[in-house]
Amino acid sequence: MNKYSSIIIVKRELRASPESVWDLITDTTKWRLWGPTVRSVTCSDRYIRKGSWGKVCTPIGLWVPFLITEYEHENYWAWKVAGIQATGHRLIQFSTNSCIVAFELPLYWLPYVIVCRLALKRMAGLLEA
Repeated sequence: MNKYSSIIIVKRELRASPESVWDLITDTTKWRLWGPTVRSVTCSDRYIRKGSWGKVCTPIGLWVPFLITEYEHENYWAWKVAGIQATGHRLIQFSTNSCIVAFELPLYWLPYVIVCRLALKRMAGLLEA
């Protein structure tokens, strides 16, 4: 079974520069602005890279550790949260003013699709204003 047969993809085209979108999704100080399950973040790096680690505070006040497991600049990053493979974050560039952000979820995260859709809506509100 290949990687893509066991994941769910939630995506949205954004009318924004790929650079500004990448900045938004990799700057840990901005995660709370678009991530519905993120109230606060502490991280070893402001801008993530492979090996960055830290904790996210959930809306109920629970701090959960994370590790960035994959990173390709302006293309893709993925993480483990509490030791469990979580979302991948993919950027697909079209032009200087347009790109797609896609969340890749393991099948067992199916209910999280709702959270991903809300995150994409928030990103659009932040970047397309």
